[in-house]
Amino acid sequence: MTPPPTAAGNLAARLAALAEHRGWTSRPAFHQDHRTWTHGEVHGLAARAASVLAGHGVRPGDRVLLALPDSLAWVTAFLAVARLGAVAVLVNPELPPDEIDFMAKDADAALCVTGPGPAERFAGRARLGGDQLVALTPDAPPATDAHPAGPRTPLYIQYTSGTTGPPKGVVHGHGDPETYHTLIGDRLLRITEDDVTLSVSKLFYAYGFGNAFVFPLFSGSSAVLVDHRPNPAAVDELVARHRVTLLYSVPSAYAALVTDRASGHGRCFASVRAAVSAGEAMPAELGERVTELLGAPVLEQIGSTEAGHAFCANSPAHNTPGTVGRPVPGFEVELRDRAGRPVPDGAEGELWLRGPTVTSGYLNRPEETARTLVDGWLATRDLARREPDGTYRHLGRADDMEMVGGITVSPLEVEAVLRTHPAVREAVVVAVPDERGATGLRAYVVTATTAPPGLEAELITLARGALAAFKVPRAVHVVASLPRTPTGKLRRHLARHGAW
Repeated sequence: MTPPPTAAGNLAARLAALAEHRGWTSRPAFHQDHRTWTHGEVHGLAARAASVLAGHGVRPGDRVLLALPDSLAWVTAFLAVARLGAVAVLVNPELPPDEIDFMAKDADAALCVTGPGPAERFAGRARLGGDQLVALTPDAPPATDAHPAGPRTPLYIQYTSGTTGPPKGVVHGHGDPETYHTLIGDRLLRITEDDVTLSVSKLFYAYGFGNAFVFPLFSGSSAVLVDHRPNPAAVDELVARHRVTLLYSVPSAYAALVTDRASGHGRCFASVRAAVSAGEAMPAELGERVTELLGAPVLEQIGSTEAGHAFCANSPAHNTPGTVGRPVPGFEVELRDRAGRPVPDGAEGELWLRGPTVTSGYLNRPEETARTLVDGWLATRDLARREPDGTYRHLGRADDMEMVGGITVSPLEVEAVLRTHPAVREAVVVAVPDERGATGLRAYVVTATTAPPGLEAELITLARGALAAFKVPRAVHVVASLPRTPTGKLRRHLARHGAW
């Protein structure tokens, strides 16, 4: 039976009480630029920010769109919205205006709290600048008791990344963040109050939300906030300055870090005890190079916006490189064929899961919810294989498979071969029809340095020596970058059109 809503069940109240009870109020919580805020300061500011938002008309149940960069303003705004019993809508502030407008309309946002940028992007909507919120908060009275909430009371909405279609709003409740921390931050990563986190993934995405907001506030540790996507030099500097112990990133950013160090840049990563990777599979050779660079294990995991955070993960105690680890305690995972039947160990299948933080559905999309959530199971559309030791190997997305001459081809296999060339840092392979309508594979590669002459021909020869003829790309193009979402995931549908 679900507990009844209470003020103590409100996430903001729960975190403030936890900090007081554990004696964390004077401990650092967030670092930004050259300023540090303690847990006590953060919760005190959030209580006052709730009064500011209430003065701007925010009421329980209202949806408040947060289009802010990672910052103390983001943290206090989220906690203030939670305290009022409203629902935070987490949005990437760098999205084009039409995408932000779509999310604001879809969520029926009562107020938009925004970062720097043209105010006309929010024309016709009630708006409060993040800098205004920060300026008004110190002089505001603390809000009264937090609005009652239960574990499933809506707390926040995150939108899917839109790699396969229009973004969908995913609803999570007040109890979900504590579950993320209990199952992953505490049991698997063993985060303590002495840890310092740096997450390249941002707070407005599921991966970054857990890494840099949930885990620090539930463990009494601290996180470094960066209001932009840090390049390798910035990562080096921040790790050295703050003695970062937990680094969270995506494979493409780790690849850039390794390349930067190979060019003679970089500092000491001696403080890092573990690096976590998510977003897409990490190539084995890259994982080895990152482990060597950091002197710490790379822990791959897989999660989704619908699950809230990771549902399969490696840990320092049990790490199997090349896999996404075992199901997180509390989650059940099954591999099924297209007809919905379980597949045996060693066979490829689509990954289904159920667990305590899986969303109850998409906002305003009952038909999509019914297709994706079946009898309590979530269809992730991820392809995987279960290994004999119980770990899972991620094989890409069902949506990413390519059809060549009537044969289904996994582009990951071809990309892995191309990446064995020392000049190649990243690769994407897609099926493209020619002028006759016949489909063949085309590869786009990003080089680690200046592309050597004849690289395209070398890569085709390399593929011919390792792959069946129908898997060999007909053409290879060197490009400056691959089309990715802000979280680092490949946008294969854009690569198929050859323009981004």
